[in-house]
Amino acid sequence: MNTFENAAGVRNHRLRRGVSLLPAVFTVGNMSLGYYAVISTLQGTPQGFDFASRAIGLAILFDMLDGRIARATGTNSEFGKQFDSLADVISFGVAPAFLAFTWGVRGFFTTEAGLDRNIYWFGLLATAVFMICSAWRLARFNIQGMAPGHGHGGQVHEMRYFVGMPTPAAAGMIAATVHAFKEPIADWRFAIPWIVLVAGLAVLMSSTLRYYAFKDISLKQRRSSVIVVVLAALVWGVVLFSEETLLLVASLYALSGMAMHLWRSYSLRPKPTE
Repeated sequence: MNTFENAAGVRNHRLRRGVSLLPAVFTVGNMSLGYYAVISTLQGTPQGFDFASRAIGLAILFDMLDGRIARATGTNSEFGKQFDSLADVISFGVAPAFLAFTWGVRGFFTTEAGLDRNIYWFGLLATAVFMICSAWRLARFNIQGMAPGHGHGGQVHEMRYFVGMPTPAAAGMIAATVHAFKEPIADWRFAIPWIVLVAGLAVLMSSTLRYYAFKDISLKQRRSSVIVVVLAALVWGVVLFSEETLLLVASLYALSGMAMHLWRSYSLRPKPTE
């Protein structure tokens, strides 16, 4: 009997250890996809750029899964938190910045003074700032965490909002744009808006705007048929029209923080008294 209990205890210990390592496996996958995105970007071809954008998209999925698995299994740890942040710096900081520069700016390199040279150096600066702001955003998140939401009657609910645009969302905006167009930018009329977009994403990551985190959504709760239909349409849109669908979703989420800020500023504005 004792032998049986000892064997069962060993199996349970191994099972718990395996479960505790599961989030780290997804974190390693996230980091590996970021590295693969950098390698694919180095090819300098439309196919390489597309592979890099897809790798960043998969890294976002892995990043979502490792957090949910850690919370579901109760295996959150300080080591896992720091390890996840380091992986995010690679996948959502270095990889998208390198992709944004190579796809949208590198073709304007020249040794002669002129517009192309200015575009190159401003693009290099914007992508470097993007990478720095992503690391800044992750460090701030590790210290401050998330912002609480408010329910009916002004009651504070669980942490529901990111403070500043999440780094996966900013990286996803760059990846979705590259995935949608693939061919690198060769016209200065498109390069300038691209540089502005990259710099704007860096500003949003460093801002205090609130972005919905979707962390209070439980798969166990029953959902209305409308939500199920919308989710099904979204999945089919990604499968059939991934370029348009992913770019639309990324753009709407990037704009949601600003829209939420304007709405809060309007709703919290003092009402005039009669």
